[in-house]
Amino acid sequence: MASINPGRMTHRWDGELVVFHIGMTINKWWRPDQWMPLMSDMPKMLRELSTDPDSGLLGFTMLLGARGPYLVQYWSSLDKLYTYASAPTQEHRPAWTRFNKRARTVPGAVGIWHETHVVERAETIYVATPPMGLPRATETVPIASRHDRARARVADGRTGAATPAGAAD
Repeated sequence: MASINPGRMTHRWDGELVVFHIGMTINKWWRPDQWMPLMSDMPKMLRELSTDPDSGLLGFTMLLGARGPYLVQYWSSLDKLYTYASAPTQEHRPAWTRFNKRARTVPGAVGIWHETHVVERAETIYVATPPMGLPRATETVPIASRHDRARARVADGRTGAATPAGAAD
């Protein structure tokens, strides 16, 4: 079990930040032949990305919605996300081709969706939680006294409102 961070924490990250939501909607629960293959494709992609430090994937969180699973992913650049999505030798392209082939045989059984957000600024606060979300994907740091309020953390944007390493608070 992950240890709980004491006190009030935030994230620190300098550079481009992309938040990518991707999920599936299971529209015909009685057709596991259509949705189970998707459920097995995503772990392969996540394993591939997580073992490649140059992939650009910083971290992810798996969630379960009313219509099916979805992921929140954190990426270091939009270019790296697009490069992975279109690479024919990596897991995503073949999985996408298989999905499209299955979708033509039973239209509407499973839906796929995604949202891509290029983040200019981000504010986070985590109180007495294990590492999770954006701080887990980037760096978890204590909230400095001058960043006690959300407004101050948002104003500092990319650094996650934490005092940069070595700087005075």
